[in-house]
Amino acid sequence: MRKINIPIIPSIILLIAAFSVAAITFLAVGGPLASAKEDPTKTDVKAEKPAEKAAPEKKAEKPSGMPVDAVVIKKEAIQIWNQFSGNIVAVDRAELRPQVSGRITELRFEDGQYVKKDEILIVIDPRPYEAALKQAKAALATARTRLDLTKKDYERAVELVKKKAVSERLLDERDNSYKVAEAEILRSEALVEQAEINLDYAYVKAPISGKVSRAEITEGNLVQAGSNAPLLTSVVADVKVYVDFEVDEQTYIKSVRDIPQSDIVRIPVRIELAGDSKKYLGFIHSFDNRIDATSGTIRGRAIFPNKSRKLLPGMTVSVEVGSIDNLENKQIAITERAIGTDQDRKFVYVVDSENKATYREVKIGLSINGRRIILDGLKEGDTVITSGTVRIRPNMQVAPQFKNAKTASDGQSKKLRLAKD
Repeated sequence: MRKINIPIIPSIILLIAAFSVAAITFLAVGGPLASAKEDPTKTDVKAEKPAEKAAPEKKAEKPSGMPVDAVVIKKEAIQIWNQFSGNIVAVDRAELRPQVSGRITELRFEDGQYVKKDEILIVIDPRPYEAALKQAKAALATARTRLDLTKKDYERAVELVKKKAVSERLLDERDNSYKVAEAEILRSEALVEQAEINLDYAYVKAPISGKVSRAEITEGNLVQAGSNAPLLTSVVADVKVYVDFEVDEQTYIKSVRDIPQSDIVRIPVRIELAGDSKKYLGFIHSFDNRIDATSGTIRGRAIFPNKSRKLLPGMTVSVEVGSIDNLENKQIAITERAIGTDQDRKFVYVVDSENKATYREVKIGLSINGRRIILDGLKEGDTVITSGTVRIRPNMQVAPQFKNAKTASDGQSKKLRLAKD
């Protein structure tokens, strides 16, 4: 039997080709692709899912621009305090000196005692003055008796002259005697009054109510009246006290000069004692009528209640003179951190409607506890950047942030102390 040799590789190639033709035929007639073409309304869910993943969700947009702290400008009633140095002075102070000579026989007060007006403090031996008063009264009685006699003599002379019994010269003499007697009455009454005054002076009285000092001359000493009369003691009224101080000319012109005279007494004044944190409140009493050309200052005086009697005359105090509260005269003040320096000019950055930083030159006034009064360049409602101005450039996009209501209004209306430039 004869063997037939068939090559293996060609046979495999033929089998693969036959299988490929069969597969193509199957797909063309009834496979999945044909079904898809026949029903176009059917949607392949697996094909859509990648499309959904291709559309990512939009994230919230972040605010553009650099975040900065800012405030909305609001006018405030700001009270300014100017600081000076002053001294406490007694409202009423009286030195007691003898007005009559004599020996001190009695002291009726204790050192540091509070006394009332007209209270007897010292007694100078009154006996000589009592005797003088009696003499004066006796002289007055004599003068009155003489006046009665001369009056009768004058009336008789008038009748005799009418009857031509005596000369008119006698009438003139009687008239003169009568007038001299009348004058003597006046003189005697004056002597009685003087004697009563001297006797009253023997009882040294408190001329005012207040605190009496110590007795400078004690009981038993002889004192002399006159221009060189010694000091017996003194009395100080301390229910109220004055504080005297001097105000420089420029401060007076800016803060006081234009205030009506009737409103001067409304200017508040605060004082503080050395080593005492408590402040005492009073008001202006007066200003002097001229400025001292030598010192360039004007004298001012404030008055303070002193019911506690802690303010003693002679004390040196720190004086703060405030401005009158006037809600109609409001000002703009911002933190000094918001103010930049450009050579000799001051400026701030104002945020405009497009949130861009705008360069704004300003004119500044007094510095008050870290805040500066703005005289010109800003208006109410402006938004001012308050920090980080060194990083800001004109027209830079910013995102203003307002921390709270107090920051937005740049502080509440309050009374602040002046810190001079």
